Amino acid sequence: MEKYEKIIVAAIVAFGLLLLGLCLKSGIDNFTNKDRRVTVKGLAEKEVDADKVVWTLRLQESENELKPIFAKLKDEVKVIQDYLKEKGIDQKGEISVSQFDVTDNLANVWGDNKPRYNYSVSCSVVVTSNDTKFISELISQSNELIDRDIILDSNSADFEYTQFQKLKPEMMAEAISNAEKTAKQFAENSHSKINKIVEAGQGEFSIDDSEIPYKKNVRVVSTITYSLKD
Repeated sequence: MEKYEKIIVAAIVAFGLLLLGLCLKSGIDNFTNKDRRVTVKGLAEKEVDADKVVWTLRLQESENELKPIFAKLKDEVKVIQDYLKEKGIDQKGEISVSQFDVTDNLANVWGDNKPRYNYSVSCSVVVTSNDTKFISELISQSNELIDRDIILDSNSADFEYTQFQKLKPEMMAEAISNAEKTAKQFAENSHSKINKIVEAGQGEFSIDDSEIPYKKNVRVVSTITYSLKD
């Protein structure tokens, strides 16, 4: 009986030593590998169509009396509205007209530097549309207004991409996937394997203009740190 008890005790001790050895090995491995990590960047880029445009056609006239200015501007606004409707804008977006902005040129005059005209008045015809390609093409043709005796003070368009939140998950997934490919290549070159993600940033998004007016370049860079193992 005593013999069996000694065998059991010996087996327990042996098992304990084995378990202790495994724990020590794991601890040593963890200690060895805890600083073995690689930080990589993953890039995702996509060109998209802007989905909103605000096109502003600004008019300005100057005279010594206000009534002639108002009359002339109203006529010019009517010409522009008719032109835009002929081009089909009323089917593609909305046309609005800003209030008249009146500047008294004599209000801040000092000495003998009297301005040529007493008043300057401006207003804008504003087109808002989601058909950005159509509006971009129309903007390129807007010099046709010169043939209708319309000289614009400024002609500008603001193209926007408003569906960014819908695109965000897809681009984040692509950026992370590209980061993982880079990390795997690094690990392979160093005779290692990537393990777990230690740190990950949300990613830096940017939306920039393209060479094509109605296009936008959406870009995200994600920074991810992986631990390495043998």
